[in-house]
Amino acid sequence: MAGTVIPTKGNLLALKRSLAQARLGFELLDRKRNVLMREMMKMIDESAQLQRDIGTTFSQAYRALQTANVTLGIDQILLGSEPEENGLTLSSRSVMGVELPTTALDHKPPKPVYSFGNTNAALDYAYLCFDRVKQLTARLASIDNSVYRLAVAIKKTQRRANMLENVNIPKFEENIRFISGVLEEREREEFTRLKVIKRGKSE
Repeated sequence: MAGTVIPTKGNLLALKRSLAQARLGFELLDRKRNVLMREMMKMIDESAQLQRDIGTTFSQAYRALQTANVTLGIDQILLGSEPEENGLTLSSRSVMGVELPTTALDHKPPKPVYSFGNTNAALDYAYLCFDRVKQLTARLASIDNSVYRLAVAIKKTQRRANMLENVNIPKFEENIRFISGVLEEREREEFTRLKVIKRGKSE
């Protein structure tokens, strides 16, 4: 590969600049990868905690709902209940150029949509637990999506860094060694030629 490079001082200077830029690029990519890795690990921990919270809250909600079914009857619970819609807000933030989504349900104080006339505290508690599950699930969805995006960005960044470290930088270094060797050889030949000419004139 080095033999295809024309050994001139101009090319040598250009290659040294390219090498410096490649090393700087590798350093920046390595820093970016480390920042993204830290962010992803933090989100993975948060995701695991949210999953535990959702599981615990679901268990509490279903136990309360079972109690309400026993004390009120399932027909009474279903009577008068209706689906409740919460507005979902979607925003994003950037981490090292990677857009991470943030989702959240419009959180207002829970306001049951069923009648209080024929209900009890077990049903109220189940309602509150399921409302919390919705909030946690919205948060978990944004975190899991962010983890996926970070993983893709880390893979791309690692691939680019590897390309610089294992291909571009060694190629620049090899070409610089080749041109430097050729130029040094030419200088030695020129020095020898001038020495011979000088000796010839002195004789």
